[in-house]
Amino acid sequence: MSTEPAVTDTPDPASDEPWQRLDTRVVWVDAAKTLLSMVPAGIAIAFFGAEINWGTMAPILAATAFGVLGGIADLLRWVKTRYRITDQYVERRTGLLVRQHRSIRRDRIRSVDTSAKLRHKLAGLRVVTVGAGQHSAAGEAALVLDAVRTETALRLRQDLLYGATPAAPAEAAPRREQADGQVLARLERSWVLYNMFSIWAFLMAAGLLWGTYWLLRMFGLDPEGFVQGLADWDAIGTAWTIVIAVAAVGVVGVAGLAVAFVTENWRFVLQRVPGERGTVLRTTQGLLKTREVNRDDNRLRGVQIAEPLLWRWIGMADTTVVSTGLSMWSTTPSAQILPRGPVSVARRVAAEVLETTPSPVDRPLRTHPRRALRRRAGWALTTTAVVTGLLAWLTTLIDGLPDGVWFAGLGVLPVGLGLAVVAYRALGHTVADGYLVVRSGAWARTTAALQSRAVVGVTFRQSLLQRRLGLVTVEATTAAGMGGYSALDVAAADAVELADAAAPGLLTPFRVATAAAADDPVAAQARP
Repeated sequence: MSTEPAVTDTPDPASDEPWQRLDTRVVWVDAAKTLLSMVPAGIAIAFFGAEINWGTMAPILAATAFGVLGGIADLLRWVKTRYRITDQYVERRTGLLVRQHRSIRRDRIRSVDTSAKLRHKLAGLRVVTVGAGQHSAAGEAALVLDAVRTETALRLRQDLLYGATPAAPAEAAPRREQADGQVLARLERSWVLYNMFSIWAFLMAAGLLWGTYWLLRMFGLDPEGFVQGLADWDAIGTAWTIVIAVAAVGVVGVAGLAVAFVTENWRFVLQRVPGERGTVLRTTQGLLKTREVNRDDNRLRGVQIAEPLLWRWIGMADTTVVSTGLSMWSTTPSAQILPRGPVSVARRVAAEVLETTPSPVDRPLRTHPRRALRRRAGWALTTTAVVTGLLAWLTTLIDGLPDGVWFAGLGVLPVGLGLAVVAYRALGHTVADGYLVVRSGAWARTTAALQSRAVVGVTFRQSLLQRRLGLVTVEATTAAGMGGYSALDVAAADAVELADAAAPGLLTPFRVATAAAADDPVAAQARP
């Protein structure tokens, strides 16, 4: 992988291209946002006689202050921000107290994505994000133009991704691509059910109820008294009151998650769009905030499907692509190509994305030795012993705890053993059609298919317990996605063969003919 930085702080001195401002509409949008942030407080004071004090109006006063300061900051950002597109660079200058000059070489650009919040959409504006594979873990960030007119955003995307097309207006390019693109998936109504029921529903409900409580209090209403007057809670009893409260909170959270999913993924479309440099996987989605993400097929190295344990019984899956410039640490764009939905759709889309039939993720996988189950069962026993010992120790420190409370630690054992079995059954690997396929995971069974040509190195790892059990973890390192994909607890005798099949020719200079030393097959076969 090239070590040349994609983003630099060096301007293009040879260019005489003029510097441009962000669109002036963004000033009026920010001014409107600032005024709107003051509306709730103004209504509460003018029409409901609310007192201006921190006790009754803390949230709304904080929101008002945040809105005003944000509007002022956005105005200063517009005043001080300039950008230009030269033959070799995309450049941006910004900053009031600290001046920043950012530039991205055009031949290093990997994505040009557009998004728009509701206020941007109403004003005909878009936020353009130019990415070159930056990683937030390294302190890098994409170059963002917030905001430009819609037609300017479309022209920038066309010019930076595909090059200018004199024969046709740049504004017409997206419409032409939409017509010529191959649609791989669209949002289906049933997908809402896969995203409504989650532990996050209670967190969603807590936020909604807290905000509603303070909003009603600000307008002089008494939500606590209203709830107490709904029923005779003393007659109902404490147990049923708790049940009803949990159920009500759950319903609010489920409804909130459903609304959030619909607004986030409204009119979701995944399509493969042709361009002058090949094809692009493009997702468009959003109701109040629209987003368009482009992923270059030339950088595609595989796919990954994750099936969460608690929702596996309904066939739920998350689908992402393995691509250079896209990883869990990447600031932009997103590697997720489908909303959480049916695993059958995920597998079909994976096959179409990889353009292979059958799909590598549908290939039968080789099972791992039973010794891998023993290792996971050992971890379950160790965890149970640690928890039980900790509870017993706390019993001696804290007065009032029952002497037998340490027995509760034994409850960890059946859960741990169950997860050990689930994790063992998830293990599998194969090499087929030029792809290394590995599967693992207890809480989320993850199946990843990585192109063999994308493997740049192989790592063998053995813990003391693995060495005793004759197991090895084989990790294929790559410049794409997570940076490495592992086949956990492979039989030691099969480790080198797996690595050699995953990356043909990579280990050939290091293999020797002394494979007869069966006491340590990895060291015997991989020793230079």
